[in-house]
Amino acid sequence: MNIAIFTGGDSSEHVISMKSAEQVLKWLEAAGHSCYLVEAKKDKWTVHLGKKRVPLDKNSFSFLNKEEKLTFDFAWNTIHGTPGEDGKLQGCFDIMGIPYSCSNQFSSALTFNKYTCKSFLKQHNVLTPEASLVRKNIETDLEAVGEMVGFPCFVKPNNGGSSFGIAKVSRLEDLQGALEEALQEDDEAIVERYIKGTEVTCGLMKGRDGFTLFPITEIVSKNEFFDYEAKYTEGKAEEITPARIDDDVTKKCQDMAMDIYNLTNSTGIIRVDFIIKGNQVYFLELNSIPGMSEESIIPKQVSSMGMEMSTVLQQVIDEVLGT
Repeated sequence: MNIAIFTGGDSSEHVISMKSAEQVLKWLEAAGHSCYLVEAKKDKWTVHLGKKRVPLDKNSFSFLNKEEKLTFDFAWNTIHGTPGEDGKLQGCFDIMGIPYSCSNQFSSALTFNKYTCKSFLKQHNVLTPEASLVRKNIETDLEAVGEMVGFPCFVKPNNGGSSFGIAKVSRLEDLQGALEEALQEDDEAIVERYIKGTEVTCGLMKGRDGFTLFPITEIVSKNEFFDYEAKYTEGKAEEITPARIDDDVTKKCQDMAMDIYNLTNSTGIIRVDFIIKGNQVYFLELNSIPGMSEESIIPKQVSSMGMEMSTVLQQVIDEVLGT
């Protein structure tokens, strides 16, 4: 098939998205497909043809290559942040009738909004740290927020990833500054209770024969928490696969991840982040477009299973197309 690998986007995660797309292109080509990077930035969508960039015709989902009009049979979404992770791009694909690799518009919008996703899952008895939502240009009683979540707490953009704009706050006096930083990334910020425990992440996908659960990864940051530097700087964090947790807790994490996948109506490969305190497993967030760069967790989890990423990505395509 001709596959468009959508990359870039309009958030601070643009550069991470580009790295993910380059890896996905290699894996999909290894699976036998003709692949093209489509970089989306604001209203400009361009197809990479070597060093050349040509515009993508959004009306026909096509482009000109040496005067030949090429169309796409499938879209693989690697855009972290808007418009790829918040449902906007998926709505466009749905209108054009283009099959794609990830969750639909509603599911993506739900899971990208951290506070809404936590609130929704809380109604279904999913344990998650207490949190408060703060909006830009709306006055907030910070003392009330502090009393609700306690200190230390985490402040982070409500719609965002890759740990941009996240801060750990230990006292009320520092809360305002952390919120201002988070609100530079997004119009909303979430203030979340800090749970001291073991941070893990569970990758999974669902096909016609049920779930494929990737080994759980334990994250040990050498910084105060798993921030951007720890995520993407070699030696700043340990990612231990499989996680050093007992079988009962492992099963609890995997069962919760499958429940969350179903509750949010997810599609394709996702990653669910948890914090474990004793035997309690707390949901942190869901990544509907998990990183696929060389530094990313999902490819390492798949490799530890002895599987090839090209095989896993083809399984996603087959499931979407029903082949």
